[in-house]
Amino acid sequence: MLTIPFHADAVQAPDYSKSENWAALPSKDDMADRVPEGGNLKNEEDSAAADVFFIHPTSYLKATGKNDQWNADVNDEALNKKTDEASIFYQASVFNGAGKIYAPRYRQVHISSYFTNEHDNAKQAFDLAYSDVKRAFQYYLEHYNSGRPFIIASHSQGTTHAIRLLSEFIDGKPLSKQLVAAYLVGMPVYDTLYAVLKPCNNPNETGCYVTWRTYARDYFPAGYVRPKREAVCTNPLTWRTDSLYASYDLNKGGVLKNFNHIIPKLSDAQVADGVVRINKPHFFGNTFFNFKNYHIVDYNLFYINIRENAQLRVKSYLKKNK
Repeated sequence: MLTIPFHADAVQAPDYSKSENWAALPSKDDMADRVPEGGNLKNEEDSAAADVFFIHPTSYLKATGKNDQWNADVNDEALNKKTDEASIFYQASVFNGAGKIYAPRYRQVHISSYFTNEHDNAKQAFDLAYSDVKRAFQYYLEHYNSGRPFIIASHSQGTTHAIRLLSEFIDGKPLSKQLVAAYLVGMPVYDTLYAVLKPCNNPNETGCYVTWRTYARDYFPAGYVRPKREAVCTNPLTWRTDSLYASYDLNKGGVLKNFNHIIPKLSDAQVADGVVRINKPHFFGNTFFNFKNYHIVDYNLFYINIRENAQLRVKSYLKKNK
């Protein structure tokens, strides 16, 4: 756990006019451009009529030392490589069939900020990280967007910031007219958060959000206390918020560590307890696979379904907004 004082100027603020401060840009060759083999998939960013603003999750996980700060340095090459080869590769790439991908680097908070007793320091660190995401989004709007429809997508810490971004820029605001959908994955999202913005209730609805967290069936973390109000949860195989079971047959394909191998029928899904519950994933070698918390593969398990859904929502948006 971090115990050092928070200093806002401990790490330099990123300049978003510089391409190196973006993990993904349509003009760059980056990990968001990749597609798995074997599924006749293509990176369609060049011809895309929509954009995707992707906010990556926490990669600032290393053990703390005397030189560590509450917020990561965007010039840390090793950390950037870790971000690119994990979330940009396995998550942001989902959307390259639906839009041009913009993924900013930002002064992300250290993972321990979620669990620390140093609440004041943690709040300031989260505020600093969000200030970067906000500036990056403003830069994107001013220099790249040109009035195009967009998706906002995120995972984990990225979703912490995306929730706030939607409240400030989208919910009940004129910019909401450009929102195709938001994919707020890996964090609880409650239906009391927004005045106007609502959860999506069918696969081609637009101007709404989807959200889920993935756990093994009947698994509850240590110390779990049932919340007074369950989070909104979307089934990523049916794109509905009801509790109907979705079988393995509805899973069009996921990817695990071997990105180039699409695994059809990888997982089932059912909404329960405000999360997505799954049975054991089906893949060769799963005998010794005993995960209970599937947080890190919230996107991987449903990769093709998410990809096709983003494409469908863009098409639906364009049809309704000719």
